[in-house]
Amino acid sequence: MTAGTDEGRLRTEADESGWEVDPDDEWGLAVVATVGRQLRLRREAMGMRAAQFAEAVGYGEDMIYKIEGGKRIPRPEFLDRADQLLGAGGLLSAMKEDVEKVRYPKNVRDLAKLEAKAVELLSYGSHALHGLLQTEGFARALLMTRRPAPPEDQLKQALAARMARKAIYERSPAPELSFVLEETTLRRPVGGRMVWRRQLEHLLEVGQLRNLEIQVMPMDRWDHPGTGGRIQVLKFGDGTAVGRTDDEFNGRPVHDPRDLRILELRYGIVRAEALTARESQAFVEQLLGET
Repeated sequence: MTAGTDEGRLRTEADESGWEVDPDDEWGLAVVATVGRQLRLRREAMGMRAAQFAEAVGYGEDMIYKIEGGKRIPRPEFLDRADQLLGAGGLLSAMKEDVEKVRYPKNVRDLAKLEAKAVELLSYGSHALHGLLQTEGFARALLMTRRPAPPEDQLKQALAARMARKAIYERSPAPELSFVLEETTLRRPVGGRMVWRRQLEHLLEVGQLRNLEIQVMPMDRWDHPGTGGRIQVLKFGDGTAVGRTDDEFNGRPVHDPRDLRILELRYGIVRAEALTARESQAFVEQLLGET
């Protein structure tokens, strides 16, 4: 891609929504403020005025002040272009990784951090597949059902954040992952027939992993404690854990061993009522054959 094309794209993207900093995200605010300060110091050291820099990089002067003031998340392309113009030797480009994380919602970042540290994950989902099991097409289709409909850039941001969590599969040693899925979530053709089929195929693929177990809860089995909603527990190497359920503790994460014991008790019963992993594999294969 030529420099002219880059600049043209920057100009059209500069004022898009979805690049504002969440005022409640302290870490995000600090990252963007640091990047903005480095940009300003580099620009001033070069003896370049904001208007000159704006013209060279392809942004409006007001947008440059917003970025330097930590009020706007800079795009990766902007940081690369600024790095070249200001002779930063890769310093500004190196900040892209942290800046990219700022774009992910704080609650998603927090969840990804917890999953990255977990040695065991227990998850029962009553109405949707767990994000770690979703294909990109399936996840996108689900995100598109949100109302009000999110702008395309926010949709891409949420999708990227969800897919980034799959790094958990690459960890070594691998964490133990247990999922109980309601039959109805497997029968719902999210995204249309082809997206749905690919999702079922993906479940069969990840079900072959030695550290991952998928079980299906048939619709005719209702007498279990999962009827109140999802149940999730993450366990960590130091013996601590965090969990949550929809129908208790106001849906908030809990850390107290007494509360966690309740969640583990419920999950154990749910798991016992569900089909075994082998039976579940056969169930998904049969369902795939019917689609």
